[in-house]
Amino acid sequence: MLLALCVMVVGLALLMWSAERFVGGAAVAAGQLGMPPMLVGMVIVGFGTSAPELVVSALAAHDGNAGIALGNAYGSNITNIALILGITAVLHPITLHSRVVRKEIPILIAVTALAIFQLWDGELTRVDAWVLLGVFAALLGWSVWEGLRQRSDALGGEMAQALKAHAMPLRRAILWLVVGLVLLIASSRMLVWGAVEIAHALGVSDLIIGLTIVAVGTSLPELASSIIATRKGEHDIALGNVLGSNLFNTLAVVGLAGVIRPMPVEAAILSRDMPVMMGLTVLLFVLGYGFFGPGRVNCWEGMAFLAFFAGYTAVLALSAFG
Repeated sequence: MLLALCVMVVGLALLMWSAERFVGGAAVAAGQLGMPPMLVGMVIVGFGTSAPELVVSALAAHDGNAGIALGNAYGSNITNIALILGITAVLHPITLHSRVVRKEIPILIAVTALAIFQLWDGELTRVDAWVLLGVFAALLGWSVWEGLRQRSDALGGEMAQALKAHAMPLRRAILWLVVGLVLLIASSRMLVWGAVEIAHALGVSDLIIGLTIVAVGTSLPELASSIIATRKGEHDIALGNVLGSNLFNTLAVVGLAGVIRPMPVEAAILSRDMPVMMGLTVLLFVLGYGFFGPGRVNCWEGMAFLAFFAGYTAVLALSAFG
């Protein structure tokens, strides 16, 4: 177990480093090649920060570890809202101005409802998985259309400033993109192996490990990017990262895992984890949509998110060891 723990810690550290290089290289390269900043923010950064979840769940599905594959995706969604937005809002209140990011919140609610409907029969079939990937393709097309159309949106302005601050030659950006991708795959393999070994050693299910250690680990890139963005006043990028990541996790990550290997769905996912994920998404809609002005998640609301995450984690621990 000690070896598995060491491999997992090294894998997590390498995962964070490689994910940052991968997303940063991709964003700068896309900007250098003429992609509008709005589109870079919505597609490259918004979806790219979920590259760790995609690789980890795909590898877990290939190995037949359905608990880690699904737990990683849905646990990351819960972590993104409750933990990452919670920490970010406590450090610096988040104010939402972008019209495009606002539109993504009700879309995320609809996508979450679709996921619950698909899993209601206790399995994720290949048909379910292809439907998820089809919806993701449509959403990606919408993102491209919005990114080309909404050039004056707040998200585009913030992304343009971020790209300018991290300017680098195109060759270096492509190098970081390739190196980041290779190390991302290697570190994800280390993380999956270590997580499975630890789960077996502790006698807990793969699902619990996927919902906790793996989900938090693969969500660390979103935490780093959101904190950095809010400190720079780029609030729409911070919230857009979380929304884009959750959409990507629910559609592309679960969809790809299901195409690789159809999998059974544990009852606890439907009775415990999906209601939590939906509840947090609806709460984020209430706080962040801004019916009468800019949406806002303040310090106290961030603390409430963190308290909720602590309570949810305690429930998971009780179910594993109780």
